[in-house]
Amino acid sequence: MTDEHPMPPRHSHLPTVYIVDDDVSFLRSVSRLLRAAGFQVVIHNSALELLADVQPDMEGCVITDLMMPSMDGMALQAALQAARSLLPVLFLTAHGDIPTTVQAMRSGAEDFLMKSAPKDELVAAVHRALARNQQERARHARLLGLRQPFELLTDREREVLRHVVQGQLNKQIAAELGIHERTVKLHRTNITTKLQIHSVAELTRAVQAAGVFRAAACDP
Repeated sequence: MTDEHPMPPRHSHLPTVYIVDDDVSFLRSVSRLLRAAGFQVVIHNSALELLADVQPDMEGCVITDLMMPSMDGMALQAALQAARSLLPVLFLTAHGDIPTTVQAMRSGAEDFLMKSAPKDELVAAVHRALARNQQERARHARLLGLRQPFELLTDREREVLRHVVQGQLNKQIAAELGIHERTVKLHRTNITTKLQIHSVAELTRAVQAAGVFRAAACDP
């Protein structure tokens, strides 16, 4: 949505509050309130409009209405998670009920507020959401740093590594993978050389800390 405060540049790393609401007058009112409180704000009048602009490295949080045409707030929350966005979601609605609130919070929402909530309550919730985003980004960066050396491994080396950290011996690994035991030894040498880790115990701790095999299914 275009207004007097356009979308920050793509390479901007300033934390931003992205507000989504199909009620244009309320949207502008909330954006003015949050800008006055010192936040950088970008407004959208539909969930699809926000999703079209979402980038993995966006820093900030999302404030969204619950009931909206085309895509409601709950669907937006799910879509952001599917896109692996680290932006926390804060619901601000006039149509809340207990089951919906519970569902939203269980799905990871930062907060669920009524539109009649006091201004300071909203501002405090935004501060919490931005702090959570910083924590999640730091955790994500740490995990990427831990996982980076494992990217040097070939697919076969990763297969061997999986069996090694399960405590299997070379002979067992060879039988499981249908290769010679000498080949397993060669792969293990390559693994320890690339990772600079030589004991099985240290290797196991590194794999667990980096979530290497969990990452294959779902990156942070």
